[in-house]
Amino acid sequence: MNTSMDMYFCPLYSGSSGNSLYCQYGETRLLIDAGKSGKTIEDALASIGADIRSVSGVLITHEHSDHISGAGVLARKYHLPLYATRETWWAMSDKIGKIPPDTVREIEAGKDFWLGDIGVVPFSIPHDAADPVGFRLYGGSMSISTATDLGCFSEDVYANVAGSTLVLLESNHDPDMLRANPKYSTALKARILGDHGHLSNEACSAALLRLIHAGTADVILGHLSGENNTPTLARRVSTEMLVREGIRPDEDVRLQVALRDEVGSVYILKERI
Repeated sequence: MNTSMDMYFCPLYSGSSGNSLYCQYGETRLLIDAGKSGKTIEDALASIGADIRSVSGVLITHEHSDHISGAGVLARKYHLPLYATRETWWAMSDKIGKIPPDTVREIEAGKDFWLGDIGVVPFSIPHDAADPVGFRLYGGSMSISTATDLGCFSEDVYANVAGSTLVLLESNHDPDMLRANPKYSTALKARILGDHGHLSNEACSAALLRLIHAGTADVILGHLSGENNTPTLARRVSTEMLVREGIRPDEDVRLQVALRDEVGSVYILKERI
């Protein structure tokens, strides 16, 4: 990829088995989460023409393993700074192992900062973690938001995400598949279905409609469960909702699904003139 002032985004991996997202604007390249092995993330970046050594840092949403399993390796091997809230640092320090002290960067929900050319806005999300956050990334007139690991699409989340050029939105599970899954305990099902668990396909479609009315034209459905959802089902639920509301998928809005174990497409956002 070149270094023009277009904004690039790629869901390297998004799902219950591991999450890592890539964003580039100007000379700045960054990751959101590192929930796969360091080698897997390095290879994924290489497959889209990006070098792990050019990455400026890793933004951490929360301490669950599918978001941090490769973070310690990247900090140690490539001296990549890790950005996380204080409570998330407390919760994940033992999980990622010892890292160079100068790779520890503390952030706070609601306090924006610059990471090179990219403006970063962390915002609180409803999830069962120490202090989970989503991120809105600004590049010129464009912005990209990540809204996954949501028990519900709260008004606070909407306020922070509305108007984004592109949104990665959670479409985690089909409630009927989840309830019928014999591998999941009653407690685990209740956790996922709760207000601090994960967003269902139906809840995602309702949130999607609000975001489209607020001006978002690019949506990626992400963080799909491997046990309780399929890409076809997630897309169908949102597509049917759009059609009912008179919105034409792939014409009025570009709707894609991020796969759990395949590097996603590279999205190129153009400056509005």
